Amino acid sequence: MFKQNLAAVAALCLAAAPLAAQAPTYTINLVSFAYAPQPIQLRAGQPMTLNFINRSNSGHDFTARSFFASSRIIAGAAPGGKVRVGPGRTQAVTLIPRAGDYGVHCSHFLHSQMGMRTRIYVN
Repeated sequence: MFKQNLAAVAALCLAAAPLAAQAPTYTINLVSFAYAPQPIQLRAGQPMTLNFINRSNSGHDFTARSFFASSRIIAGAAPGGKVRVGPGRTQAVTLIPRAGDYGVHCSHFLHSQMGMRTRIYVN
C-alpha cells in the first residue's frame, strides 16, 4: 500500500512539473503598505506562476483565502489561503485560477487599514 501511494504521489509531481515550468509569471510587489499592480487581473483555467516580491524592510503576507481555495495549486503553497513573504524575500506559487472576484489583504496588524488590500479579477 505504501509503495502504491508513493508511486501515485511521484506520478502527480512529475505531471505537475511541466505545467509549472511553462506557466507564465505574474509579479506581485508587496510594499509598505500596498500591493502592485492593483487590481490583479488573471485568466481563468490557465496555469500561472504568481511571483510575490516583498520590496520592504518588514514582513507582509498576501491573504486571499477564497482565491487560493478555488484555485488548483501546482507548485508552492498557500497554507490557510496565505503566502507569507519576509523582508526582501520572494515566494512563488504556480496555480490554475478559477473565474471570480476575490479580495486580498495583508493580515499583519493595521496593514489592511493602512491600504494593503486589493482585488483579484479572474476572467
